Amino acid sequence: MCGIAGIISRNPNQISTQRLQQMTDALAHRGPDGEGFWINASNNVGFGHRRLAIIDLSDAGKQPMHYLNRYSITYNGELYNYIELRETLQQKGYSFRTQTDTEVLLAAYDCWKEQCLQQFDGMFAFAIWDEQEQNLFAARDRFGEKPFYYSFDGEQFVFASEMKALWAAGITRSVDHSMLLNYIALGWVKNPADLSQTFYQNISNLPQAHYLQLSLQNGTNEIVQYFDLDKETTLSISEADAAEQLLHLLNTSVKRRLRSDVEVGTSLSGGLDSSSIVAMINQLQTRNHKLQTFTASFPGFEKDETAYAKQVADKFQLQQHFVTPTADTLSNDIENLIFQQEEPFQSSSIYAQYKVYELAKQNNIKVILDGQGADETLAGYHKYIHWFLQEKSRESSVVNRELKAFTDHHISVDWSWKNKLAARFPEFTAVQLENKANKAVLNHKFISNHYRKEHFNKKSIYKPAVSKLNDLLYYNTMLVGLEELLRYADRNSMAHGVEVRLPFLSHELVQFIFSLPSHYKINNGFTKNILRQCIKEHLPAAIVYRTDKVGYEPPQQQWMQSPAFAELLNQSRQKLVKENILRKSILQQPVNAQPAHAVNNDDWRYFCAAHLL
Repeated sequence: MCGIAGIISRNPNQISTQRLQQMTDALAHRGPDGEGFWINASNNVGFGHRRLAIIDLSDAGKQPMHYLNRYSITYNGELYNYIELRETLQQKGYSFRTQTDTEVLLAAYDCWKEQCLQQFDGMFAFAIWDEQEQNLFAARDRFGEKPFYYSFDGEQFVFASEMKALWAAGITRSVDHSMLLNYIALGWVKNPADLSQTFYQNISNLPQAHYLQLSLQNGTNEIVQYFDLDKETTLSISEADAAEQLLHLLNTSVKRRLRSDVEVGTSLSGGLDSSSIVAMINQLQTRNHKLQTFTASFPGFEKDETAYAKQVADKFQLQQHFVTPTADTLSNDIENLIFQQEEPFQSSSIYAQYKVYELAKQNNIKVILDGQGADETLAGYHKYIHWFLQEKSRESSVVNRELKAFTDHHISVDWSWKNKLAARFPEFTAVQLENKANKAVLNHKFISNHYRKEHFNKKSIYKPAVSKLNDLLYYNTMLVGLEELLRYADRNSMAHGVEVRLPFLSHELVQFIFSLPSHYKINNGFTKNILRQCIKEHLPAAIVYRTDKVGYEPPQQQWMQSPAFAELLNQSRQKLVKENILRKSILQQPVNAQPAHAVNNDDWRYFCAAHLL
């Protein structure tokens, strides 16, 4: 795990070690174990790298790395199947001088070119320069675990792991106000109609599951999608066999993600996902030492999960560490949290994660496993229930049975004739949801008319037509939803020089989940049903059959009522009024303290938006 940076230009005056140094200095938190620079003989390509040493801790793992006197790479991430790939490549005649996955990646590119991406099980963002072809090849992993930002003006192509490195290289910081408008009004942090768009006009995001090729000779760049999920094909498989196969795939994923030359720990919320990972680690561990786990605790808060986390820790005799984020610690950390994230976020819920990763760092853990990705693929959130029921709407007995089961589990489901109508006319429903979002922007009572008129972009408002559960799961996994959470996790972990690995995002595991019938995901009043079935023999029943989905939710409503936040919010409102983004009337409004996942989380958005300017 590292920080990468680079410049490609036909103007040699734009490339220097000093400029690359400025970029990597901005990324020093991502790689505290070393730095490296390389500029080619023609002075038209320069790479920089900050290293977090995880695999092959020797100097042989330094980057930028070179291969066959032709290829040079700067790389951020891990190929979890690098051992298997190295054996395959050795059979093809390749030899290796290091034990790194970086060298395996280079050999794989030489062997298969862009098709090498199909071979990788991992998280990655990298750039390879081919000196012979004068061509740059850059790629990002399938689900967007690792970031890749770039700016290209036709003459110079500048890229990095984080935007702050681009700003350090002299790229202008210019806010994209159409993105900011949608964030303030809707809470959107992505444009579903253009996944490359960021909150800055001249900085693009290489979308997940895409690669980029830049030819220096003709100055053209091409962006290609190399992976997509199949959401249409459904396997014919029994639930018992599906649970067994899911357990095998999860076990394999966890086993590969434990590969490390430094100690690995894990987060533990007390929920099903992180607890399942702990259970798998417990089966795989052969060393006689206690696994270190890290938990955010909120004493007295109704959604605190500490008791559940302790159950799991006690069962597996874990070495458990706790951190208790508060309104005061948030006030102390908020500026750095916003600085690290670079773009706005929807609520303070990511702060709990930030503190958990900080706790891991304080206990000398460089690698931590986490449960992200399961909710978006296995339909873990309660919002997926009505989409599932709409898919089953023609099977009234199924709908009635499930509605009763959810009621028995104290889960409130909003189900009416409107849902039945939506099930019959999904395209019409999508249009209605788009219209609703448009109206939310146009009718927001505190956004100034001038700002709205100047920056409203109807083309950025998009909702998918959903005829089955998999449609929405696909949208949240491959378009909008998951990638946002992965951005939060990457910045929160790398802010502390910690690598986060996500076993639920093995692409083989995800594709298998998408191939299962929807009633394997939601059944008998349970979300993530198939995961519960496969893990029920390994965890306490109180964990397996929990139905109160939380996910590290902090007491944000309480925090926002603190005098310190009120003062920070007032300053933010004044700044937005001064910029003619909000009307003056907002200054007379009391703090609208809301829970972290509330729809009308307006004051948190004002707070974040002001820091963007």
